[in-house]
Amino acid sequence: MNFKKLGLSLLAGVTLFASSSNLSALAQEENETVKIGANMETSGYSASYGQAMYEAIQLAVEEVNNEGGLLDGREVEIIHYDNKSDKTETASVATRLVEEGAVALIGPGATDLVLAQNPVAEQSEVPAVIPAATADDLTMDDDGNVLDWVFRLAFSYTYQANAAARFATDELGAQKAVVLVDQSNDYSVGQAEPFIKEWEALGNEVVLEESYTSGDTDFSAVLTTLMATEFDVIYLPAFYTEGGLITKQAREMGLTQPILSGHGFASDAYVELAGASNATDVYFTSNFYTGTEEEAGKAFVEAYEAKFGKTPDTFGALGYDGAKLLFQAIEDAGSTDRTAVRDAIENMETFTGGVTGEFYIDEEHNAVKPAPMLHLVDGEVAEIYEVDGSSNE
Repeated sequence: MNFKKLGLSLLAGVTLFASSSNLSALAQEENETVKIGANMETSGYSASYGQAMYEAIQLAVEEVNNEGGLLDGREVEIIHYDNKSDKTETASVATRLVEEGAVALIGPGATDLVLAQNPVAEQSEVPAVIPAATADDLTMDDDGNVLDWVFRLAFSYTYQANAAARFATDELGAQKAVVLVDQSNDYSVGQAEPFIKEWEALGNEVVLEESYTSGDTDFSAVLTTLMATEFDVIYLPAFYTEGGLITKQAREMGLTQPILSGHGFASDAYVELAGASNATDVYFTSNFYTGTEEEAGKAFVEAYEAKFGKTPDTFGALGYDGAKLLFQAIEDAGSTDRTAVRDAIENMETFTGGVTGEFYIDEEHNAVKPAPMLHLVDGEVAEIYEVDGSSNE
C-alpha cells in the first residue's frame, strides 16, 4: 500500500470538507439577518422617551430593509425587550440581547438605566449606542477611563447646563435665578450643579435653591416660597413628568418668569401636562426640532407621522440617528463582527446620515454637534437659538 498517497488523499478529503464547511458557514451568515438589540423602556417612569426612540428605530429598520438591507442584501432585524425603566431588568435585557446574537445594542433612554447596562456591554464586548442619556461620565468607568464599547449621541449634563446659563445671561439679560432640583434624580442634580457653577462664574446670583422629589404632584409649598422672592428666571432641570406639573402650577399661581431646562422637556407629554397656554416663555435645549427645514429632517417627520400617526420628538430623532449610525458602522466594517463595528463607530470621521445634525465621535465617545435652544409660546416652538455649552476649561 502506498501510505504517502493515502495520506495525501485523506488530507485532500479533510481540506475539501473544511472548505465546504467554511463556505456553508459563510453562506449561512450571508442569509442571516443583522440583529440589533433595542434595550428600551416602553413602560415605567421614562416610557415616553423609550417608546419614542423605539418607534423611530423601527422606522429606520423598515427604511433600510426597503433599500435592500445591509452587507449586500442582509435584512436588519430589531430585537426589543421592555426594560420597564428598572435597572435590574435593564441589565437582564442587555444580557439576553447579547445571548440572542445582537451585533450591537441601542438604548436605554435614561441615564440610570444606561449605567446598569454599561458593565454588560463592556464584559460582553458588544457596542452600545446610547441615544439620549446625558450624564457627564456616562461613557467613563469609575477611574475616569473611557469605556471601550459605549457611545453617546445626546448632549451631556454640563453642556446643557452651561448653554442654559449663557443663554439666560446673554439673550434674556437675567441676573438672578432660582433653581428647582429633584434631589432624587441624577438627571436633575447633574444639571443643577454645573448650571449654578456657570451662572455664578458669569457674575450672576442664585437667590434661591429649592428641592422636590420624583413622584411629587403638589408643588404649591415650593412655589409659594418663590412668590415671595425677587428673581429673573427659573432653572428647572427635570423630566417631563414633574417638569410639566411644576410649570402648570407655577403659571397658575402667577409666576410668569422664563423657565429654562434641558432636553427632559423635549416631549409632547411635557406640554400635555403643563397645558399649552402655561408652556409659554419656556426654553430648553434639544437635539431636534420637528419644524426643521432640513430635507432629511422633514422626510423623517413625514415618514414617522405616516407610520405612527403622530409627530416625532427629539427622542425619536435621537433613536433614529442611533440606528442609522449603527447601520453605517456595519457597512463600514463590512461585517457583523462586534469588534469591527465598534472600531467603525470610533473611527467614523463625520456622520451625515441622520436628522439631528452632522457630528463626529470624540475621544470620550461623545457626539460633537451644535445645540438648538427651543422657545415655547403656548406650547409651540416660536423661536430657535443655537447655543454653545462647551467647557471653558
